Amino acid sequence: MTHRFQLCALSLRSIVPILLLSAAAVCCAQTSGTPTPSPVLVELFTAEGCSSCPPADKLLAKLEQLQPVKGAQIIILGEHVDYWDKDGWLDRFSSPDYTRRQTEYATKLHVSSGIFTPQMIVDGTDQFVGNDAQRALKSIATAAEAPKVELKVANVAVDGRHVTAEVSGPSFPYKGDVYAALVDPVATTDVKRGENGGKHLEHAGVVRTLQRIGSFKDLSTGPHKFTLTAPSDATPGTMRVVVFAQRSDLGPVVGAVSTPVTP
Repeated sequence: MTHRFQLCALSLRSIVPILLLSAAAVCCAQTSGTPTPSPVLVELFTAEGCSSCPPADKLLAKLEQLQPVKGAQIIILGEHVDYWDKDGWLDRFSSPDYTRRQTEYATKLHVSSGIFTPQMIVDGTDQFVGNDAQRALKSIATAAEAPKVELKVANVAVDGRHVTAEVSGPSFPYKGDVYAALVDPVATTDVKRGENGGKHLEHAGVVRTLQRIGSFKDLSTGPHKFTLTAPSDATPGTMRVVVFAQRSDLGPVVGAVSTPVTP
């Protein structure tokens, strides 16, 4: 396994102006009208032990908060990889599952450098350094133009650490997988050691549980029930459920939806 980190391309102070200016340019280039926003899934592979990651975490949060791309509903997932854990700091949000997912993406998207942080992946089709705000906006705008299906999540319920819900969607003419995630909308950590030692880090869209809950075929037979289990240190009632449909072998994301566990 290889891993690399990229130097910060943008300062924290520059992220918001670039988002606003670039978003304005994107919006002006689009046609008028108010169509239903298209869901766009933005995944950020990050780590608390990586000194280049905080600006990318900041960008991810702003993409969700500002929703700067007309015609797109940006749904975020912050996936903390575990290969930085050996460098002096154990990221409490890290999981080998997210490292495996990133590794599979590297193969699928032909990333010659291998896996690295921070890395942003938009709708499973485009990857780039995760603190590049201009590239993120362009990629999201492109992804919003792709055809998407409507997914609906209903009957969300909490029982201890378990969250149950139902997802429904249309019949698909091709094969794919349905995934569900339990997400902490925000989280903070005071890092004691490693490259970010002494820093107070703020995260957005932190994935605590991510699993495949079925196939496209399962959706064609009616509402599909699933259960997610939150980690012992999580509070399920404050979390969000994100469900997305992705073509086989980590192909394009063709639908996504996000809903709070507690309305």
